[in-house]
This record gives sequence, structure tokens and C-alpha cells, in this order.
Amino acid sequence: MWEFLTLLLLVAILVVFLAPRLMRRAPRGDALSGTLLITGVSPRPDATGEQYVTITGVIDGPTINEYTVYQRMAVDVDNWPTVGELKPVVYSQRNPDNWAFAAHDS
Repeated sequence: MWEFLTLLLLVAILVVFLAPRLMRRAPRGDALSGTLLITGVSPRPDATGEQYVTITGVIDGPTINEYTVYQRMAVDVDNWPTVGELKPVVYSQRNPDNWAFAAHDS
């Protein structure tokens, strides 16, 4: 019986520590809308489908002005970002480095 409870406690502790790392890195309830001006982007690969891209740029929004950000993310090669593009984003009010492209309304 004690072995089972000890194992259950260890699993619970493991979940508490790993859950934040496994959750999606997107702004939560404190998300604000803004725009990202892309100032740098890694070269487009010759492959197809989703590939990793490194993006640098500046975000403008209600609480920040020209806040420099840098992020590596997976995007479809057919929608590869380009320097000078202005994209809608959502960002965390508490940590603007935590941002993501805004969902497309089609």
C-alpha cells in the first residue's frame, strides 16, 4: 500500500514540474493584440511542409512600442515570413517575449 502511495506522490510531483514545459507557449488570459514588423528571418529551406524559422522583429501594441523580439518556431514553407512584413500577433501583457502569430479568420 505504501509503495503505491509513494509512486503516486512521485508521479504527481513530476507532473507539477513538467506540465508548464509541456503546455503550449502562447499567451494566456492576459494576451493583447499587436503587430509585428519582421526585421530578420532565417533563409527559406528547399524542403516542403512545416520547417523551423527564426524570426526577429519589433512588436507594437497597446502597452509596448517597438519592443524587440526573437523567436524560433515552425511555419509552413508556403507561408514563409519575409523581412518588412507586418503581421498581427498576440503577446503576453506580463512578458512580451511570449508572443504568437494571431489566428487567421477565414
